[in-house]
Amino acid sequence: MSDHERPLADRGRMEAAVAGRKLADTGIPVDLALCSTATRTRETWKIAVHELAHRPKTVYEERLYEASPGELISVLNEIPDDAQNVVLIGHNPGVHGLAEVLAGRAEGDTRTRMNDHGFPAAAFAVLTFDGSWKSLEPGVADLIDYWAPTE
Repeated sequence: MSDHERPLADRGRMEAAVAGRKLADTGIPVDLALCSTATRTRETWKIAVHELAHRPKTVYEERLYEASPGELISVLNEIPDDAQNVVLIGHNPGVHGLAEVLAGRAEGDTRTRMNDHGFPAAAFAVLTFDGSWKSLEPGVADLIDYWAPTE
C-alpha cells in the first residue's frame, strides 16, 4: 500500500478525537478546513471535526500531500477572504515548517514547546495574522497556541 493510502492507526484515531476536543477548547470557530487527500489525514479530520461546535466547509486538496512550507503558503494565498479561521490538515515536515516560517512572533513558550515536540500525528498550532490570505507570507503571523498528544 502506498503512503498516500496508509490508514490511521488505532492510536491515531484516539489522538484525533483528543485533538478535536483541544481544538474546540480554543473557542476559535473554524470557517474552512483544508485537508490533504491522504487517507490518514481524511480519517483524522473526520474524527476531529465531530468535536467542534459546528462543522466547517471542508476542501480536500491534493497539493497538501508532501508539500513544502512554500507550497502550503501558495495554497493558503488562494483562500477567499471571507474565511477568517482556517484549519489545515497536512503532513510533516511541511506543516511544522509552515508554522515555523509563518511565526514571526510567539506567545510565551509556544515556539519552544512546538520545537521540542515537533508535529506528531494530531498536533496543531494556532497562528493569527492581520491582512488578507493573499498577503500571507513568512514572518507575518503570531504563534498563539500549540498542542501535541506528546505534551
